[in-house]
Amino acid sequence: MTVDTKERLIGAAGTVLRTQGYAKSSARTIAKEAGVNSALVFYHFGGVDQLLFAALDRSSAERMEVLADAVADVRTLEELVAAGTTIYRHDLEAGHLTLFSELVAAAVAKPELREEIRVRAEPWIDFIEQILERVIGGTPLGRLTPPRDLANAAITFYLGVNLFAVLDADRSRTESVFAMARRVAPRVRFLTRRLPARLGRRRGAR
Repeated sequence: MTVDTKERLIGAAGTVLRTQGYAKSSARTIAKEAGVNSALVFYHFGGVDQLLFAALDRSSAERMEVLADAVADVRTLEELVAAGTTIYRHDLEAGHLTLFSELVAAAVAKPELREEIRVRAEPWIDFIEQILERVIGGTPLGRLTPPRDLANAAITFYLGVNLFAVLDADRSRTESVFAMARRVAPRVRFLTRRLPARLGRRRGAR
């Protein structure tokens, strides 16, 4: 019963945070969504913020598993852009980005949330960096735009685009960014060609 109650609270917290936002994610509102007593929020999690982070952790774990499969075969820049577009659309529809964005926004007024958010962002930055390393690592593009820097840019873009979606009702502006990336990717393909190791060492020595 205890495990079931905790699971229900985590699911309810995710639903409330996605649909009503951080400001309305109170113990009472979440408990009502879960169909339990609000005191159980504090009994099981110690507070509302801890419960909301538990909801974020569940969402992140589920997304990481799905996305790892989705990008497992990505080897080119064009494939990466196509996968990124699909992932963005799915995450926007499912509300995954909203969970993270709401907590980031809350951290503006509650500094005590910032370290918890930073810790949870790191695995995603590492994940994106690993994919980019596979696609452009050791190439001229990889030297021009290091995978770690691009991973940081990707997280920044995702947070920004989720907030901008409030103003971009028909998503046309956001979709235009992905369309631009699809146009650019084939044109910079030559920058993703890896030089033979011996040739690369010769050029680097000059």
